[in-house]
Amino acid sequence: MMEELFIDCSTGVAGDMLLASFIDLGVPLDEINKPLANMGLHEKYHLDVKETKSFSMRGLRVDVNVLSKEPSHRRWLDIEKMILDADLKESLREKILSVFKALANVESAVHGIDVAKVEFHEVGSIDTLVDVVGVCAAVDYLNLNKIFCTPPPSGSGFIKTEHGILPVPVPAVLELAKVYSIKLSSEQNQPSGELTTPTGLALIIALADSFSPPPMLAIKSIGIGLGHRSLDRPNLLRTCLLNSLGKRDLSSVEKGFVWEEIFTQEAWIDDATSEDVAMLMSKLRDAGAIDVVSQAIQMKKDRQGISVRALVREKDLEHIRSIWFIHGTTIGLRENREGRWVLPRRMGTCLTSLGQIPIKQVKRPDGRITIKPEYEDLKRISNTTGKPLEEIRKEVLLNLDKFVSDEEWKI
Repeated sequence: MMEELFIDCSTGVAGDMLLASFIDLGVPLDEINKPLANMGLHEKYHLDVKETKSFSMRGLRVDVNVLSKEPSHRRWLDIEKMILDADLKESLREKILSVFKALANVESAVHGIDVAKVEFHEVGSIDTLVDVVGVCAAVDYLNLNKIFCTPPPSGSGFIKTEHGILPVPVPAVLELAKVYSIKLSSEQNQPSGELTTPTGLALIIALADSFSPPPMLAIKSIGIGLGHRSLDRPNLLRTCLLNSLGKRDLSSVEKGFVWEEIFTQEAWIDDATSEDVAMLMSKLRDAGAIDVVSQAIQMKKDRQGISVRALVREKDLEHIRSIWFIHGTTIGLRENREGRWVLPRRMGTCLTSLGQIPIKQVKRPDGRITIKPEYEDLKRISNTTGKPLEEIRKEVLLNLDKFVSDEEWKI
């Protein structure tokens, strides 16, 4: 089963903190060192991993010890060539490239130069290369279904860099946040200083699917990476490996039913004809809505209206959201996270004297198997044969022993 990951970077995020948290999570060092060796860097660094504490809170801290004299500046094109020429899994190569491309593009914007002329300073150093490749390798190794991340903190004050003293957030962080529409947390009780580095932000931008906490936490293991700065609180980043059934009641799986997270989208409409509403509901179903219902309501100024409500899976939210506004008259849409209990089901066919009839089988918690022919199929057969629906249903019941499943049980 593929798992999910939650990155809690409320105190800050940097490449070394992410790398340390993944090692603490259980990612083998060999998985981190191997792609670096394939990039020709194996004799140029040593990864020093230590368990230590920050404000009495344990975690791992990573230091990259550079073993040979290396330039602190590297051209983006040279780094890109190094990645493209290396013997890497394609999925890993894409992750690493996406991080460095994001950094190269913001450096281009900040310094007002062509991206081909970008030369990395701190980002081009060996330790940053190790951090980026190591974190991407860890994520690739875990083969995650989804990554959640808290909004990273903005920090405040000033920091000394090779470009001089810069305000925090530094220009590259601000540009990344702008380009990728990332909301930086700026709570008043944050410690001062640089809390989110360009490399750390580029990594979570490239790897995270959502910048919000997961709806529920079914935690399998926790990794804690410690930063190097001394703050007024524990300087740590946490990665939590979650079971992908975290949004369900795991104990209920064995009972035969599980909790599925879904969303509701709803609009109250008072300026459309019944035909318009029917078309909208049809379009929502065609777009992937689990179901769509409507009911009459009394709206403001005593106007008669219709409430249209759709059940939607998370992956379809954005697409179905656009259907409301393209094919409906509403100018506002309510959206809420909800859920439902579901039973295992599977589709199949039943051979009858009327031909093959599609059937849905449902497994009940007490072990019984119930069946239901789909209405559209019953209607089609009724129109073809002239037989009433009840007679066709009876024909199915008499031939249940001839049921053949088309798929495995699914929830």
